Order: sequence, then structure tokens, then C-alpha cells
Amino acid sequence: MTEITINKTIDLERAAKEFLSKAGDSSIIAFYGPMGAGKTTFITAICKVLGVKDVVNSPTFTIVNEYGTALGRPIYHFDFYRINKLSEAMDIGLYEYFDSDGLCLIEWPEKIEELLPEETLKVSILVDSEDTRTLLF
Repeated sequence: MTEITINKTIDLERAAKEFLSKAGDSSIIAFYGPMGAGKTTFITAICKVLGVKDVVNSPTFTIVNEYGTALGRPIYHFDFYRINKLSEAMDIGLYEYFDSDGLCLIEWPEKIEELLPEETLKVSILVDSEDTRTLLF
């Protein structure tokens, strides 16, 4: 089990760099945590480290946003909070995203747990205090 502590938002970039170095070749990463834990904030930091120039925000209503990295690799940012049936995830072509060369970053993966491939890197974001979070994976 790997643990990374994030102390305040000024520590996000360092934590994102450390996370990416320890995540290895994982291309499907699922972020678990309660509302307000910082899933979108951390994904935004990952995107910044990877050179995304677009505005990164949660795709709560669109389910998926696509960003381009500095190296041209796509990032697919999913938010499954509002889906009610697995078929909604399938309707967006979920497995096509998973099978692409893109990096898939998933918020609220518990809503599609049974659709996640075995190789999915599962990351828990624990709320330690108002300013501190711990990533466990």
C-alpha cells in the first residue's frame, strides 16, 4: 500500500508528481472519496503536471471531459456521480475509452464498479482535516 499526504492546496503539485511517479503505467485510475474530499482538485493537479492547458473541471453533467497533455496524450476525466444505471456508462462508449491510449481518471467509480477492468488503479482519498488529505493506493 502506498501513501501520499497532501498538506494544503499549495502541496498539490508536489503530491501529483509523486503520485504519477508511483502510479507507474496505470492508464485507468479510479478515485474514491466522499463529497468534498478533493477528487476534482487532485485530478486538476495531475492534469497541470502533465501539461494540460485547458480548464479542468468536473464533468458532472457531461460524464466525460477530454483534455490534451503537453505530449499529445489524451486524458479522459469521468464523473459518474449522476448516473443511475450501468447502461448510462456503456452508452458513452466506456470501454472504447478504456481501450484507447488515453489516461482515464475516474470520479465516483463506485457507481460503475463492476465495469472497471481488473488493472484499474484504485485510489482512496481520505479527509484527515480541513487542509490535509491522504492518498492510499
